Order: sequence, then structure tokens, then C-alpha cells
Amino acid sequence: MNTFTGAIGTGGKWLLDRIVGALAATGINPNLLTFLGLVVNFGAAASFAVGNFRAGAIIIFIAGFLDMLDGQVARRQNRVTAFGAFYDSTLDRYADMALYMGLLVYYSVSGRTPYVVLAAVATAGSVMVSYSRARAESLIPLCKVGFMERPERMVLLIIGGVFNRMGPVLWVIAVVSTITVIHRIVYTWQETRAGRILPGVKLSL
Repeated sequence: MNTFTGAIGTGGKWLLDRIVGALAATGINPNLLTFLGLVVNFGAAASFAVGNFRAGAIIIFIAGFLDMLDGQVARRQNRVTAFGAFYDSTLDRYADMALYMGLLVYYSVSGRTPYVVLAAVATAGSVMVSYSRARAESLIPLCKVGFMERPERMVLLIIGGVFNRMGPVLWVIAVVSTITVIHRIVYTWQETRAGRILPGVKLSL
């Protein structure tokens, strides 16, 4: 079994390396791949909005592949930039919110108000997980504590779509995201209280 899974991993890495090499050779701008990933996520959001969860899950998987490619192509082309990282992170937030908006539309049209609220809470939690880390790391060196980062959320949405069990998935995202944000608040408080603050940080309310 180990040999079999190892062979799959090696084959997947080989295929990915060839795809990255081919894309890099075209001279394509990695930021364009990032944008295409956002557009594909809009397709997943549209599928969610009409209740086609399984199609949405497949599209999210494709978007995730594109999201993985942009950084590797940038490195292969030696075009890694600070703006590229910012651009990728910003479009990721839009992609996240688009998916939840699709679910909000679906539950709203279906008249399922409790799930509309649940999807809204999951949206807020997802955004705050990213924001709390970004804001914390403007004060302290690192804040990666907690769970429910974007990859985990995407995997859960894919699982929810494939098995048509989006309700339980939204509950998990909403609850665990909130716990993660609280964890990061406490961690940042502990780090700042201990004086582990980045040099040059100007403290203000």
C-alpha cells in the first residue's frame, strides 16, 4: 500500500511539475492564473446558488488547482513579488465570499431562514480567521494558531457538496472559525503582553 500511494504521489508531482513548466514556458503572468481561479470560483458559487452542490464541489476542486499553480508558476518564472502575494490573498477573500453568497442565495430562495443566518455566520467567521491573522502579524512575528484556514474550509465545502450535506459543513465552519478567531485574539494578547512585538510598531486604538 505504501508503495502504491508513494507511486501516486510521485506521479502526481511529476504531472504537476510538467504542467507548471509548460505554463511557465508560455510566459503567462501568474496574476492572470490567480484571476482565473477567482472566475472559476464564481462558477462554483453559481452552482451553489441553484442548489447544484456536487457540480460546485467539482468546480471548487478545479479552482483550488489553479490557486496552487499561480505560486509555483511565479517561482518557476522568478516573478515572485510582494504585490503578487497581496493580490492572491485579496482575490482569495473574494472567492471565499462568493461561495458563501451562492449558498446564501440558495437558502434564501428556498425560504430556509435558519440556514441563511448560518451561512452568514460562516462567512463572517471565514473572513475573520484571515483578518485576525493578518492584523495580528502586523503586531507580532507570527499567528498561525488555530484551525479552519482556507484550505480546510475549501475541503469541507467540497465534502459538503459531494455528499449533499452542506448544512453540517456550515455548522463546522461557523463554530470552528469562531473558536479559531478567539484563540488568535488570546494568543496575540499573550504575545503582546510578553513584549514580543515587531520593531517599529506604533500602538494605537
